[in-house]
Amino acid sequence: MPQRRFAVPDAPAPDYELSADDAVHYHWDASIDPALTVEPGSVVRFDCRDAYDGQLDPPASVEKLLAVDTEGHALTGPVAVAGAEQGDTLAVDLLAFEHRGHGVTAVPPGEREGGLLPEEFRDPHVREWDLDARRNGTPVATFADDDAPDVAVPLAPFPGNLGVAPGDDGPHSTMPPRRVGGNMDVKHLTAGSRLYLPVEAAGALFSIGDCHAAQGDGEVCLTGIEAPMTVTARFDLVDDYPVDGPQFETDGPFTPGGRDERMYATTGIAPDLMDATRAAVSDMIVHLHERRGFSRPDAYVLCSAAVDLKINEVVDAPNWTVSAYLPESVLAAPDEGPKGPA
Repeated sequence: MPQRRFAVPDAPAPDYELSADDAVHYHWDASIDPALTVEPGSVVRFDCRDAYDGQLDPPASVEKLLAVDTEGHALTGPVAVAGAEQGDTLAVDLLAFEHRGHGVTAVPPGEREGGLLPEEFRDPHVREWDLDARRNGTPVATFADDDAPDVAVPLAPFPGNLGVAPGDDGPHSTMPPRRVGGNMDVKHLTAGSRLYLPVEAAGALFSIGDCHAAQGDGEVCLTGIEAPMTVTARFDLVDDYPVDGPQFETDGPFTPGGRDERMYATTGIAPDLMDATRAAVSDMIVHLHERRGFSRPDAYVLCSAAVDLKINEVVDAPNWTVSAYLPESVLAAPDEGPKGPA
């Protein structure tokens, strides 16, 4: 049987369940009435749509991508925590994630077409993932199409977009992250992590969505492995623990494989960190295309799903160093599970 649930040991049963069909919204706004009000210590199970609001379900295609119509990320909530006031700190314990067997990574059109490298990737591109494969007992994501390259990206589910309502009058876009959370895309917020958020609105008004089955640090093509999921979380108010922005505790994994392993890396060196980042990713795409047999769009997708960007140094002026790390283990077929449409 495929492993679809990722949870802390002895994860508690939820006290409440919240369906996206009953509590979906597309902006951050403190004026939205809470879908649920809970006491501190309560556990809530959230049903979360993917970043495409369910409009890119299998079989995924560029045609479906071009037809997606949404105002922003589909967020489930908000949940009000009784007693939370401006200046408090909300602690969110992420206890469990459960995916539904499929995901997608896309290079989307529009104002931000192409992600980090819009000048190199002007055309939309979609790759569907099967999330039910395994390799050496580890759950992995594989390209769903039979004619796609063999890859096996270890699963590490997390929510890309989670936070509390800004105190300023809304609505506010779900795209940029803020001091109260939002679209942070921190791939280390996996099961067992604790997130601390500053409260700006009465009740905190927590919402969550945009779940990813896996992602490289950088999410360079604009999407990770986007997937609908359920997320179980516990809420607490923390006394005498003020924070000015999101802070968290986590066990990772800090590499895609969850361990130290052989990597191939490309390096960008420039006086601007974004230019160095673009150079590192561009060279990784060239490497995957010319030496590993990937099409350039598929190489870009793989960089977004499994390549980690790291700032190596910012002290040797006038140039800074950024490298892109690819785990060699990702470039292999799974050893269990059929390959085909998810």
